[in-house]
Amino acid sequence: MSALSSADVNSRLKTVPGWKVETGELVRTFQFRDFRASMAFVNKLADLAEEAGHHPDIDIRYSNVRLALVTHDQGGITEKDFALAAQADKLQ
Repeated sequence: MSALSSADVNSRLKTVPGWKVETGELVRTFQFRDFRASMAFVNKLADLAEEAGHHPDIDIRYSNVRLALVTHDQGGITEKDFALAAQADKLQ
């Protein structure tokens, strides 16, 4: 799976509202009611990521969870990143 072009990434962003590109990564910050809810989300996401063999960078700040997705071995954002982003959205 190769990295998507900038035009393809911009087109695909329409399919994952709330996500944006920052420094070459697909990112979104999710907000929850408290730390427990944040951790429940992260634990569910961890299972999905492990199944996909694709692991996001995760930054947990109490009730905020920031995810950053990029396929390092392909040198950019791929369909794999968009697939995991869509799965993360369904967990919220």
